[in-house]
Amino acid sequence: MFITFEGIDLSGKSTQATLLYKHLKKKGKKVILVREPGGTAISEKIRKILLDKKNKNMYPITEFFLFSASRYQLTKEVIKPYLKKGYIVICDRYYDSSTAYQGYGGFVDLKHINSINRIASENLEPHITFLVDIPIEESVRRRKIANKVNDRFESKKLSYYKKIISGYRKLSKLNKHRIFTINGCNPINEIHKHILKILEKYNI
Repeated sequence: MFITFEGIDLSGKSTQATLLYKHLKKKGKKVILVREPGGTAISEKIRKILLDKKNKNMYPITEFFLFSASRYQLTKEVIKPYLKKGYIVICDRYYDSSTAYQGYGGFVDLKHINSINRIASENLEPHITFLVDIPIEESVRRRKIANKVNDRFESKKLSYYKKIISGYRKLSKLNKHRIFTINGCNPINEIHKHILKILEKYNI
């Protein structure tokens, strides 16, 4: 089973991915947790380039190719081998992030995005994707509370994130067979229980 978590920064997706990992581990399941971009030695180096604020002039298409390179490495080196071993693989972001961020947010042609996504994932589609959805106002509020130092992506304008949120919601409607939209404004434990209830249908 390949499970992914999506959402804008500070949506709580990483928290929920970690909670699910710990829950399944406690139940004795074979499970691993990886992140995008990252998850392998090469992919982590690409991550540093992508998040570095010094690279502020990076074009969306450059971002997309770097994310895709990282994704291919992670898919080949970790995700597929562990799936073959019978593991549940939980991934904090996958190709839906590229569609939302570089496609809807960066205006890279969606036909190109979809084509490269298939190559970078070797046609691997997540069985289940949880979209932890919050409005931009909630993201701003959480950023102020956390007093978070912005990386290159988090320094971008609110209008950019509004396009991403809208893009994620479109993706959810287009992929109802696998994307479950979760209200990220609810309490953390309530969201976690909601996710577990959905997974019950899959005997997890």
